[in-house]
Amino acid sequence: MARGTGVAQGFSLADQLFNEETVSQIANEHAAAIPGFDAEEFTKEVIAKFPDLSLTERMEWIADCLEKRLSDDFPTMAGQLEAAMPRELDPSKTDDDFGQFTHAPPGYLAVRHGLENHRERALDLIYENTKRFSMEWPIRPFLNRWPDETLARLKLWASDENYHVRRLVSEGTRPKLPWAKKLDMEVTTPLPYLDILHADSTRYVTRSVSNHLNDIAKTHPDLVVETLMKWRDLGAQDKKELDWMTRHALRSLVKQGHVGAMELLGFKADAPVSLKRLDLAKDQVVGGEALEFEMELEASSESPVIVDYVIHFQKAGGKVAPKVFKLKQAVLKAGKAQVFAKKHVLKANATTFKLYPGAHKVVVQVNGKSLGEAVFDLSL
Repeated sequence: MARGTGVAQGFSLADQLFNEETVSQIANEHAAAIPGFDAEEFTKEVIAKFPDLSLTERMEWIADCLEKRLSDDFPTMAGQLEAAMPRELDPSKTDDDFGQFTHAPPGYLAVRHGLENHRERALDLIYENTKRFSMEWPIRPFLNRWPDETLARLKLWASDENYHVRRLVSEGTRPKLPWAKKLDMEVTTPLPYLDILHADSTRYVTRSVSNHLNDIAKTHPDLVVETLMKWRDLGAQDKKELDWMTRHALRSLVKQGHVGAMELLGFKADAPVSLKRLDLAKDQVVGGEALEFEMELEASSESPVIVDYVIHFQKAGGKVAPKVFKLKQAVLKAGKAQVFAKKHVLKANATTFKLYPGAHKVVVQVNGKSLGEAVFDLSL
């Protein structure tokens, strides 16, 4: 797992997730299961170092402190960790039940002590712990080190009765999993497991499958469209749920104007739509102000449309970076013009996107097709 952000002044997610109360909870869980485990001493040691650690560093530090209080023999250590685990996450829920970050350390210890010489026991530990806290990050070193053996486990887990285990199969194999170690295997390798999981009854799993397809779409867009078409024809998933999954999986391709993605969603790239006008409130905009514009679209026949706008930003060195923004999904009636308006604030001090002065343009995009543009000048 990548390093997280440092602890900042004011609100701290790290402090909210990792504090004396949450650490005391896992300390008591281990003390109840492991003879001689001193919960009070463990808690003091752990929280004493927290002010200097980021969120992810705190998880690793808890693992460090647990490690020296457990057996040096990994199978015995794994047994101790399993004995100290809390009850499984509520099986009656079907979504948004990620677990507590303080229950992540068994995953660290599975990788540290089980990767090379205790693969099967380590995978057993991951299997049990993902029912308490998602093990999508720890499974990835095993996929890289033991791809065939780990994939064989995942094939079994794809049909497990516990939906957290099933989700791990999809989430742990995502090509672009945030903050996670890169996988060595081909991005298409997990597709047979997604074929199984796409029909899952829980949104927690189907959201992961959709995010996984969105990852694959970055390198294999046509394959993703073909996969979704296959699932539609198969009819194994509820139609309403599969429609939601399809929209979610194709969100990046829709922004890019991918014709196959648009067609699958019912939006024709060659829809008979014209841009009657595009008016900017002003063609000189100062950073921090809003770019205001209004457009008028008309269709010669009734047409479902996804209306986006693309701002072509100036970047350092004279480069230009287009960025797509969502505006509206609508149905245009034949011969009846429809007006769309937008105020887009150009944040001058955004931490994730830096503005540069100079000529910019906004482009109207309908069903992935550019219909017209207007130029404005940005000053800072």
